[in-house]
Order: sequence, then C-alpha cells, then structure tokens
Amino acid sequence: MSTEKNADTHAEEHYRILPRRVSFDWDETPLHWIPDEPTATHVINVLHLLLPAGERWFVKVFKEGLPLVTDPALLKDVKGFMGQEATHSVQHAHVLDHLAAQRLDTAAFTKYVDFLFEKLLGEQPPWGAPIPTQEWLRFRLSVIAAIEQFTAVLGNWVLHAEGLDRAGADAVMLDLLRWHGAEEVEHRAVAFDMYQHCGGTGPSRYARRIAGMAVTAPVMLYLWVWGTAYLIRHDPQLAGRARYSLAEHNKAVGKGLLPTWRELGTAVPRYLRRSYHPSQEGSLRKAVEYLAQSPAARAAAAAVGRAAIA
Repeated sequence: MSTEKNADTHAEEHYRILPRRVSFDWDETPLHWIPDEPTATHVINVLHLLLPAGERWFVKVFKEGLPLVTDPALLKDVKGFMGQEATHSVQHAHVLDHLAAQRLDTAAFTKYVDFLFEKLLGEQPPWGAPIPTQEWLRFRLSVIAAIEQFTAVLGNWVLHAEGLDRAGADAVMLDLLRWHGAEEVEHRAVAFDMYQHCGGTGPSRYARRIAGMAVTAPVMLYLWVWGTAYLIRHDPQLAGRARYSLAEHNKAVGKGLLPTWRELGTAVPRYLRRSYHPSQEGSLRKAVEYLAQSPAARAAAAAVGRAAIA
C-alpha cells in the first residue's frame, strides 16, 4: 500500500461523512456532453439510469438495518452515507429529466431498474421465497457493499480522468460526476463496514459477501451494456444510425474517456480477499481536495453558511 493510501486510511478513522445539498443547472449542457463522443457519453450516462432507483434502495435497506447497529461511530457514518446517497439519487434523476427534455426518454428502460430494486430486491423476498427476514436483509447489505466497491473505483477514476478535460467535456456534467465520485471515495468503506457489522459471524459472513459480489458483478455488467445500447439506439441526434460497439467503447478507453477493463475487473479479486477493506480504494485526500473546489459543493457550503448566520 502506498504512503498516500496509508495516510488516507489513518485520516479516514476520524473523517466525518456529511451530505452536501448541491444543485446543478442543466440548461446549457448538450446531449453529447463529451463533444463528438456519443459512445463515451452514453456509457457514462448509464449512471443516470441506474442510480436514482439504486440509491433510493440503498437508503431503504440501510433504514431496515439501523436497529442492528450498536457501534455509535458506525451509526454516524451510516446516517451520513444515507444522506449523501439520497442527494445522489435526486441529482441523477434531474439528469434524466434533462435527457427527456432533449427527446431522449429513458422511462422504457428505467421501469426495469425500478422493478429490480423495488420488487426483486424489496423488503420482502420475491415470489414469496422462504428466506428468513434477517437473512434477506444480510444478503441485500452484501449486494450494497459489492456495488459500493465499483462506485468507489469509478469515483476514483473520474477524479483522475484528465481525458475528459482534454476532450472538452461539459463543465456542469463533470462537476456532477466528480462531486459524486469524491463522495463515493469519502464513504467507500461504510457499506462494507455496515455489512460486516450486521452480517453475522464466522464463515457464513464471508461466504455471503462472496455471494453478494457473485450476483452484483454480472448483473451490473449486463445492465451497463443494455443501458448503453438503449441510449445509443434512442439518441435523437443519431437517428438510429449507430449501435453500441465494443470497438468504439475501446477507442474511448484509449482516449482516457472511460475506465479500462482492467481497472474494473481487478476490483473483483481485491474485494474477494478475506483481508480486504475498502479503505484501500482510491485517495481520500484527492476526494477532499476536489470537494473543496467543486462549484456545486462550494455553493452548497456557502448556502449552509448563510443559513447559519441568518
């Protein structure tokens, strides 16, 4: 582990996780917010398809688990995590409204995402499956911990993605992605710690963590490819002329507009190590530095300051 990561791990022991009530103005953001790069644009736009429902679901599941949390420090972290995730959900939903205003309606896709989180992964097991309530909660917590492994990796990537700046990506969208990415790095360990705290003891806790990743990784890959194909196919500016292409995707990776397959793929074996902890992911220092300069985060902090003075 690098010196920076060691320093981050030490700092995280005392780091307070707080939501930032940000907002963004989408009026000037074009549909292809990475100029002349529709594939890269829509690969990243899949986040907006998945996160509104997904992060609402995170909050619901964590509310179910709150009575099981006996560690006061973890309880504060969990409540901070829930506040951040609720804000992420709202802000990405606003992007869906912006896409719809540009004649790219996503409702035909997001209804399946809603079904996944609200029905298949809802408070009751689907189809009346005879799974004990506590075991069902533990499984869903393991899925959230696995998803958060990927969001931490993506958050760290976007904080360092200079290719997006070189390509002239829209400043407002970049701020949304980097604000969100920085907060994912901030709370990178909370879902994992919540699972470890509530997930039982002994070999079954580790086995359930593996099962959570075994379900999460292929489902996320499937949804991402399907979501990208949907967005490209329904993009009014492409008028059906293009389809999702792995070759085009890889060209965008080569330009630094998307994370590499290696960056994403190696996140899984790291997570499967028994000794693994997400404090090893990314740089908390880099995240805090970005949040100190993010236009949206600074405006939110200023609004809080004005409210405190008033």
